[in-house]
Amino acid sequence: MTQLSRQPCEACRRQSPTVSEAEIRLFKPEVPEWQIVERNGIMQLERVFTFPNFRQALAFTNRVGEIAEAAGHHPALLTEWGRVTVNWWTHKIKGLHRNDFILAARTDEVAK
Repeated sequence: MTQLSRQPCEACRRQSPTVSEAEIRLFKPEVPEWQIVERNGIMQLERVFTFPNFRQALAFTNRVGEIAEAAGHHPALLTEWGRVTVNWWTHKIKGLHRNDFILAARTDEVAK
């Protein structure tokens, strides 16, 4: 369990700030396999997880859904045969929040 994954998520409001470059440099080493991508002008964390079949990919999708529900923060999930693409970002602020890094770290843990 990483230090980041143990941190609590905080309620995010529309006026909450996106993470700063300094915060990204602090959090990114704890989720090294995640890429920061821009989709429609919105910064997101993205990672592709691979599995030997659809059943295991779907089971992983469901586990990610459970941690998302528990945190009240939901990613985009694309489940395909043998792979799941997970994108975390905060819809309310149209960008990355600390919560996204926390949930990315928790996603890594459920993948193990």
